[in-house]
Amino acid sequence: MSFRITSYEHVGIRVTDRQRATKFYEAFGWREEIDLPEHHANEMVNEEGIYINLIFNGTPRKGARNVLQDEEVKHPGMTHAAFIVDDLDALIAKLSREDIKITDGPHIYSDRRRLIFVRDPDGNVLEFNELLEPVQSQQDGSS
Repeated sequence: MSFRITSYEHVGIRVTDRQRATKFYEAFGWREEIDLPEHHANEMVNEEGIYINLIFNGTPRKGARNVLQDEEVKHPGMTHAAFIVDDLDALIAKLSREDIKITDGPHIYSDRRRLIFVRDPDGNVLEFNELLEPVQSQQDGSS
């Protein structure tokens, strides 16, 4: 029997401070939908139906260093979550108003997306992509 993966359901993000993390992710449009106290977690959803889970049992690291990206030894694990936005410039303006620092970008990556990276207060890395229209090659006669 075969199967297909058809969608992405959510990403779990471990944080150290529930109130601080919730406020940070609310700046991106997520709102708590379900509290899961027995799991020290919640489910947050935005208007587009994109879910994240915040997990409230993280241990703080000095300087909010990301164990997967900021250390010399590269351990296996998920390094970041990447989301698609419809208007990267609008997001960049909102981040400026919210005093959320862009840690990398904006960059164009492989001519198919323009992106930025930010970090939450615990150092978790988030990538935001605006998909670009494909560039037509000169060989196919397009201009």
